[in-house]
Amino acid sequence: MKRRKLWALALTAAMVGSLTACGGGSKPAETTAAPAAATTAADNSAAADTQAPSGDGGSLVYWSMWEATEPQGKVIKEAVDQFSADTGIAVDLQFKGRTGIREGLQPALDAGTNIDLFDEDIDRVNKTWGAYIMDLEELAKANDYEATASASLMGACREVGDGTLKSIPYQPNVFAFFYNQSIFDEAGVTAVPTTWAELDAACQKIKDAGYTPITCDDAYILCMFGYHMSRINGYDKTSDIVKNNKWDDPSVLEMAKAYEDFANKGYFSEGIASNVWPAGQNQELAMGTAAMYLNGSWLPNEVKDMAGDDFQWGCFSYPAVEGGTDGTEAANFGAQVLAINKDSKNAEAAFQLITYLTKGEFDKKLSVESVGIPSDSTNTEWPAQIACVQPVMESLSTRYPWAAGAEDNVDMTPIIKENMMKLCGGSITADEFVANLQAAGK
Repeated sequence: MKRRKLWALALTAAMVGSLTACGGGSKPAETTAAPAAATTAADNSAAADTQAPSGDGGSLVYWSMWEATEPQGKVIKEAVDQFSADTGIAVDLQFKGRTGIREGLQPALDAGTNIDLFDEDIDRVNKTWGAYIMDLEELAKANDYEATASASLMGACREVGDGTLKSIPYQPNVFAFFYNQSIFDEAGVTAVPTTWAELDAACQKIKDAGYTPITCDDAYILCMFGYHMSRINGYDKTSDIVKNNKWDDPSVLEMAKAYEDFANKGYFSEGIASNVWPAGQNQELAMGTAAMYLNGSWLPNEVKDMAGDDFQWGCFSYPAVEGGTDGTEAANFGAQVLAINKDSKNAEAAFQLITYLTKGEFDKKLSVESVGIPSDSTNTEWPAQIACVQPVMESLSTRYPWAAGAEDNVDMTPIIKENMMKLCGGSITADEFVANLQAAGK
C-alpha cells in the first residue's frame, strides 16, 4: 500500500505564507522525546500504586510508554484512577518508559503475559507490533468514537494499519521547522519560507542580523536528509533509494548540493558537525543565538524552562524545492497511539478506558500539562506555545513516516548521519557525500 495518501481533514485552515507566532509561557513539568531510561524499581513501585481497588467491573492491565514522573504519566494516572472510581474497573497501570516498553513488550506478549492495552508511537505500534493488536473498527463504530476525533489522524492510523483501524491516536505531533519569532522580526523576515529559495533569502537576512540561521544535532539531522529527498522524489522513491542503496540517483547529489551551498554560506551552526542532542535546542535555539531548528511539536515543551516566558515560537512546514514532487502539504505527522491486545478478554472495557483518556477532560488536561496538541476535536484551544503549529498541522494532507525515509535502511542510517553532519559542517563536499554513501552501500 502506498504511503502517500490524502485524507479528509477535520479543519480547513492553512498556512499560506504569513508569519504565525506562538505565545510564550509554560508549565513547570517537563517531558522528552528522546528514549527514556528503563523502568526503575521506584517506577515499578509508583506503577503498583496506580492499581485501583477491585470493583465489580472486571480488571485491565495497561502498559504505558511514559514514566510516572512525566506530565503525560501524571495525567494518565489521574485519569485511570478516576476511570476506576467511575466504572468499578480495576486498572493495573504499569509505566515502562521508552526503553522498557520497546525492549519488553514483545517478549511479554509472546510469553502470554496478561496485557490488555498499551501505548507507543503510531508506526511502532502498527508496524513492529501489528500482529499483536486488535481490529478496532467495530468498537469505534459502536461507540461513535470518530464523531469528535481528528479525521487526518484516524486516517493515519488506518494507513499504517494496512487499511484497518487498529489503534487510537492521542498526543498528536508534527515535524516541521520551529523558529524564534523575535529573530525573524529583527532580521526583517516577514513571511515564512515556502520554497528553498525563500529559505535561502531568510537565512541570509538572519545571518546579516548576527544570528545563526539553522541549528541541528545528531538526533535530528537525518530528518533534514529525508525531508529534502522526499521533497524532490516523494516518500516512495526516497525509501526505494535508501533501502536499495541507489546512491547514484541524481536526487542524492541534488540534495547534497543544496546543503553544501547552505554550509558554504555559513547558514548552519558552527557546532552542527559535533552537536549531540540536546545541544542544538538547549544551547543555541533556546538561548536565542540560533533562529531555526527542524524538530517536532514537542520541542517548545522540552526547552520551555530555558527559553523562558518571553520566547515567541513560530512554525512552518519544510519548504518545497524547485521541480520537486511534494510541497509544504507533506510532513511527518502522527501521534502516540493506544492499542488493545488481540488476546484481551476485556476489550470493551479497554476501549472504554481509551475513550476516557483521549476525549474530553483528560485529553484537554494532557494537552495543557504536556504543552501538547489535543486529540479531541472539541478541545479547540491549543497551548499558547504551540498555537503556531495548528495552521501547519491543518494544512497537511500527505504523511511521511519518521525521518521521511532516511532511516529505511538500518545498515546505512549511521553512515548517512555521519556524512550529513560532515556536509553541514563543511568538512566534505556534496560529491564526497555521494561517494561516501556509494562506497558504504556496496
